[in-house]
Amino acid sequence: MSPVHFIAIPLFAAFLIPLAGKVSKELVKIIPGLVLLYLSFVSVTLFPIGTHHPVVEIIAGFKPPFGITLYYGAIAAFLTTLITLIGFVIWLYSYKFIIREPIEKYYMLFMMLITGSTGIVLTGDIFNLFVFFEITSIAAYSLTAFLRDRDGAEAAFKYLLIGSFASTFFLLAIAIIYANVHTLNLADIAVKIQDVPVTTRLFVLILFLIGLGIESEMFPLNGWAPDAYSQAPSPVGAVFGGIVVKAAVYSLMRIIFLMFNSHDVLHFLLVMGIITMLIAEMSAMKQQQIKRMLAFSSIGQMGLVIIAFGIGTEPSVRAAMFQMFNHALIKSLLFFSAGYLVFHSGSKKISALDGLGHDKPITSFFFAFGALAIIGLPPFSGFWSKLYILLSIADAGLMVPVVLILISSIIEAVYYLRVVSRLYFYKEEATDVRRTPVSGLIAMGILTVVILLVGFYPNLILNWMTPAAADLLNKASYIKFGLF
Repeated sequence: MSPVHFIAIPLFAAFLIPLAGKVSKELVKIIPGLVLLYLSFVSVTLFPIGTHHPVVEIIAGFKPPFGITLYYGAIAAFLTTLITLIGFVIWLYSYKFIIREPIEKYYMLFMMLITGSTGIVLTGDIFNLFVFFEITSIAAYSLTAFLRDRDGAEAAFKYLLIGSFASTFFLLAIAIIYANVHTLNLADIAVKIQDVPVTTRLFVLILFLIGLGIESEMFPLNGWAPDAYSQAPSPVGAVFGGIVVKAAVYSLMRIIFLMFNSHDVLHFLLVMGIITMLIAEMSAMKQQQIKRMLAFSSIGQMGLVIIAFGIGTEPSVRAAMFQMFNHALIKSLLFFSAGYLVFHSGSKKISALDGLGHDKPITSFFFAFGALAIIGLPPFSGFWSKLYILLSIADAGLMVPVVLILISSIIEAVYYLRVVSRLYFYKEEATDVRRTPVSGLIAMGILTVVILLVGFYPNLILNWMTPAAADLLNKASYIKFGLF
């Protein structure tokens, strides 16, 4: 079993889907599910191996630093497993949700996005990191405009425009690095970049912060996110929050901890994380549309993750990854349930959800469950990741961020409970009798069970977070295995 499967299989499926569409529409919908089910099996099989000893896959027989490699360590094991499992649940939800033609386009782009995201996590080559980002981005732009309405096209164009700046800055940073160290291997760059002049390194760092900060939803570079999340189909919103942004945050942190790990850089991340979190949460409070509210909430959660990474200790990095895991699950559940609440009410406005808790009790329950989990109430999994982030920051002796996180949590609770109260305590409005498909209910049910299970047994995940955090922080180990 090889990590290459994570890239080769979904890429092959993406090219196979248009051909399958000539035979059967149902086959088009089944292929991504089979691929993600197989990749989930590969993830579970390789997970203990990568966690205990990194697997370095040499492509085309050229050893590093000259050849291209895939690095499957503890954090790659965690993220590829998360991407494939979340991807499978999103496929299950999409099975009956996505009915607009051409469905071949949707599932082909979905497979391309899975390919790009797993490639970002696995590659040991910085230029291929850029290539996988482009694959992911192009698929994301297209999926944003999938509904082919005016608002979706505008959101996709904005995403494309801002994403083009991200790509330009990212590629320029790679060019400057190559001009100075004459290598593209990440481990080799980590060794040689220390000999590069400080001013050049600082300039490269700024380029990376801008380029990857855009994809990581860091303020003030996240202008694309609210429109993209809110105008794309609901499962695509889950793709953005559960997969794309996680891969982007990982790549930013991998580059920073490998090449620019200093107190000043981490302090900058801490400050930017706080600003991102507070502005996003206050913006979410003012939203009148449910999916825009979820979009700003997602940005706020990424701000919280960046804060934890900015502390730079092993407990804080472990807590950050635990929060990434919980956010992927909970935000997917919220986008799934919100998608059908919008479908049932016929409007994206929060005010249109009045009384749906009585009319559509199961879908409303899933949204309420996700709202309580994202707020961080026990016994949901979101409680533990927030608690561990607060404890890791307090252990570092930084009480101001602790207070600001608690304030943002109160703001978050207010706007989520406002929506829940509308579902259950406002006057019921007459709605069409529409049923949420069984596939959608199963997808939301799976996420609900996992969130509750991890809430009761957080060590099920935390035990795997410790080696993943060590993998990200241990620069010497990455260099050792990356270069053999």
